[in-house]
Amino acid sequence: MTAAYANLASTLDPKAFGRVAVLFGGKSAEREVSLKSGNAVLQALQGAGVDAFGIDVGDDFLQRLLSEKIDRAFIILHGRGGEDGSMQGLLECLGIPYTGSGILASALAMDKLRTKQVWHSLGIPTPRHAVLASEADCISAATELGFPLIVKPAHEGSSIGMAKVNSLPELTAAWKDASSYDSQVLVEQWITGPEFTIAILRGQVLPPIALGTPHTFYDYDAKYIANDTQYRIPCGLDSAKEQELMDLTAKACEALGITGWGRADVMQDVDGQFWFLEVNTAPGMTDHSLVPMAARAAGLDFQQLVLSILAASVDSQESRG
Repeated sequence: MTAAYANLASTLDPKAFGRVAVLFGGKSAEREVSLKSGNAVLQALQGAGVDAFGIDVGDDFLQRLLSEKIDRAFIILHGRGGEDGSMQGLLECLGIPYTGSGILASALAMDKLRTKQVWHSLGIPTPRHAVLASEADCISAATELGFPLIVKPAHEGSSIGMAKVNSLPELTAAWKDASSYDSQVLVEQWITGPEFTIAILRGQVLPPIALGTPHTFYDYDAKYIANDTQYRIPCGLDSAKEQELMDLTAKACEALGITGWGRADVMQDVDGQFWFLEVNTAPGMTDHSLVPMAARAAGLDFQQLVLSILAASVDSQESRG
């Protein structure tokens, strides 16, 4: 493990966590990814000697929470119902410590529009945008922002419902498609240039990863299925620019109140300017996922990573008193 990240490894006895419920699956559009992430996390925790068991979050979830002995929850639900503050609020009411960010930070980060509003108010660069609710909004956005643009459901992850558009007919069609996932749809200026993803873990920014894909953008297929996606660590930036990116990431995550762990997605334009897109508060933990890659670059294997995330829930518990 590199000296800069030596304090990230958990020093707690695995038995000290008590009985840990790994919460995965759920009902969001990201269910399949969450099932894979949850199983990987569960196996790693059990392999480390943690008394962990899994709960696929369904209709009987509340009864499971009340009937099982649970000392701590590892939230690896992706999307709505897991990353939006609702699960965090339920666990808070039941007095069960959990991994990741709290209620407000989770809700803010899940809402792409509110995230952008917070960042904009603090001078953190994020692409210009508009909210789409009608064909008239599409016309207005096209006039104001120009093309190309990218359309996004405001409360989905894993690039679900996203599309790059180059004309008003394409924009209108993409808005209608995104509306099937979310009543609130965003459209953003398209940033031409490399994409980076940067993980944070227990208050430290991990080495940035540069992403490359032959797809139009880093979409669902590129994230979870394709074998031609490129991941570069080191990311290729010079040391000063990489430090700038890491410092901005720390500021962007702090603005939302992110704690425990998370992952920010960032574009860099042709002039070298960074543009923040979003933060994920319960990122993927599959064999294609990015946080484990960043952790490896910092010297933590997958098991050490999940133990560190779990240990952060102890940090949060102690800070809340």
